[in-house]
Amino acid sequence: MSQQTEDIRIDDLGAPRLTPMQKMVLDGFAGVRVQLTSAAVLEEAAKRTGLASFGPDDFRERLDVWCEAAREDAALGPMGRARFFGDMVRYATNRMRFHDLLERHPEIHEVEIRAPIIIAGLPRSGTTHLVNLIASDARLRSLPYWESLEPIPDASASAALPKQQDPRYLRCVREYEMLGHVAPLLKNMHDMTPDHVHEEIELGALDFSTYLPEWLAVVPRWRDYYYAHDQRPHYAYLKNVLKALQWMRGPDRWILKSPQHLEQLGPLVDTFPDATVAITHRDPVAVLASAITMLTYGDRMRRTRVEPAAVAAYWSDRVEHLLRACVRDRELVPAGRSLDVLFHEFMRDDVAMVERIYAVADLEMTAGARRSLDSYMQEHPRGKHGRILYDLRAEFGIDPEALRKRFDFYYQRFPVEMEAHD
Repeated sequence: MSQQTEDIRIDDLGAPRLTPMQKMVLDGFAGVRVQLTSAAVLEEAAKRTGLASFGPDDFRERLDVWCEAAREDAALGPMGRARFFGDMVRYATNRMRFHDLLERHPEIHEVEIRAPIIIAGLPRSGTTHLVNLIASDARLRSLPYWESLEPIPDASASAALPKQQDPRYLRCVREYEMLGHVAPLLKNMHDMTPDHVHEEIELGALDFSTYLPEWLAVVPRWRDYYYAHDQRPHYAYLKNVLKALQWMRGPDRWILKSPQHLEQLGPLVDTFPDATVAITHRDPVAVLASAITMLTYGDRMRRTRVEPAAVAAYWSDRVEHLLRACVRDRELVPAGRSLDVLFHEFMRDDVAMVERIYAVADLEMTAGARRSLDSYMQEHPRGKHGRILYDLRAEFGIDPEALRKRFDFYYQRFPVEMEAHD
């Protein structure tokens, strides 16, 4: 099978040259109007489900903040507003179905989440590759992307349907195919296939308290609200959704991951006290180059103007907050149940790093597990879609060395290997 392996430089981040497909899609959204209000979101969710209960009402205040923050983003275009509204409706719909399932099956509360393996680390620091690699071990329960989008099937549908017949999976396949036409280079940066393992904070979003809105819009109001509130109740909510998914389908030991955990290590270990936590560490300058390129590339579709310097400034602050929280709270994770995963060591021998994680997690590396890991590596070579080249100076006006000094506190704490950048 031939593979595209050429290097790709995106040279139109600040002044996008739209493809005919992108122009057509944006023209189609030009007349779309959505009401970014909690009343509109909840009304649409109730219409989709035919249900009446959203569970405990405390989420409504957080939903109001999401909506207000999105309305304040003056440069969020029609497609971006529709996406933000659609995600809120999806989370509210999923919430209704989750609480309906709990009401019908209260035994879900008795399900035990046993010794999960949880990956934390900056976005673009190897967390996705690591979780997908470990998830190839069939002994572990993971969260595929298609299931994360709609975790609880409609009560009238069978949860035992084969994946290829599940309407949730088929919807995700159609959306993935459309995204490939609208934003073809996203797969080079973060290929969101329906079957890839995704982040469980999609489940926590049913309680409307995650950092996910920051990836969709400029929402400092929500960020500050999120910072100011203890996330333990929302991690407990997330755990209950995991119980429901485990009740519907095993196995009974999870492999999980999210960059958000990096700034929530206290709530994470309080919620999952017997977890093994693997924390990935990569040069934050490399992380930022990758993350802000991906975000700015997507902005051509969701925003009325693209502002690379503003994206870089916001996410430099955001990454610093994540890292300072990690440095502050790293010792909250018991040494005997945690491991620091240095990116350069992980890239040198992927499977060997998994073996180290298994040793900490008291999970035997069987011959079958090793075959699964080796097979995954063969089927998912790095850069199979082509490698994106990043240019912080040309595209974002950033001096990489000046940016690097901002993170001295992190380099002093963890022996990450600095990466070369333009």
